[in-house]
Amino acid sequence: MALLPILKFPDPKLHRVAKPVASVDDRIRQLVDDMIETMHDAEGVGLAATQVDVHERVIVMDTSETRDQPLVFINPELVARSEEMTFADEGCLSVPDTYDRVARHARVTVRALGRDGQSFEMEAEGLTSICIQHEMDHLVGRVFVEYLSPLKRDRIRTRMIKRARDAQRA
Repeated sequence: MALLPILKFPDPKLHRVAKPVASVDDRIRQLVDDMIETMHDAEGVGLAATQVDVHERVIVMDTSETRDQPLVFINPELVARSEEMTFADEGCLSVPDTYDRVARHARVTVRALGRDGQSFEMEAEGLTSICIQHEMDHLVGRVFVEYLSPLKRDRIRTRMIKRARDAQRA
């Protein structure tokens, strides 16, 4: 397995729309394994392939308290959403040290392929529901800061650009 570099906002590659995975083969399984390792190493709870500059519909998550129950969603699609909304502070591995309140559906049902290529359906609520929606946004080129006001988004963009510039000088 390998740690993959995570794209940082406002990298334009984060806005690419991911293409469906044609078949779950060894390449996709290796990508999944590398993404899980990368997510755990970065202390995240979710990671979309878009964030590691692979523009295919693959998401990994681990919202378990013990951080040893990773979930894999290949070609995920939401098949149901609750009308009830929930608000929670969200963060993102592509926007380090930034958290803000975002409205999400309280419950969702997702259909996807697993690491084994088999189709499954899963109902989720709480952090898992929020994470599924957050990561699926990445697959359509959306970063959570786009839900924030233009002023907040611009401040975050400016801070991230400055941080990248300072890192290059170091």
